[in-house]
Amino acid sequence: VQLQASGGGLVQAGGSLRLSCVGSGFAFADYTIGWFRQAPGKDTEGVSCISSGDGGTYYADSVKGRFAISSDNAKNTVYLQMNSLKPEDTAKYYCAAAAKPLYGLDGFLESFTVWGQGTLVTVSS
Repeated sequence: VQLQASGGGLVQAGGSLRLSCVGSGFAFADYTIGWFRQAPGKDTEGVSCISSGDGGTYYADSVKGRFAISSDNAKNTVYLQMNSLKPEDTAKYYCAAAAKPLYGLDGFLESFTVWGQGTLVTVSS
C-alpha cells in the first residue's frame, strides 16, 4: 500500500501549482483521499479531501475558493489544483488515505492511515 505525491515547487505569490497523488496496492476508489500540509514549526493542517462515500469534496477555510481537489480513479490519482497561491501556503504537502468514507477533515486526522512522502511547495512574495 503506497501513495506517491508530486508536483511541488517554487512559485511566486498569485501563481498556481497542481499536486498529484498516485496510489498503488489498494482499492483506491474505496478510500477517502486527503491532502495535508505542514509548515516549519507548525502542526499538520488538513487542506482538502475527497470522500469515498459520495465523492464530496471538503476544504479548509484557508484554501476555499483557491484550491480544488479532484480524482481520476482509473489512474488511481487524486489532484490538488492550487491557484492564487500565497506565501502562507508554503509547506510540505502530503496526501493520505483513509479506508472509510469521511465527510470532512476536522477531527479525522487519525483516520488517515496511509501517507505519502510529501512534496514541498514554496510560495515567494
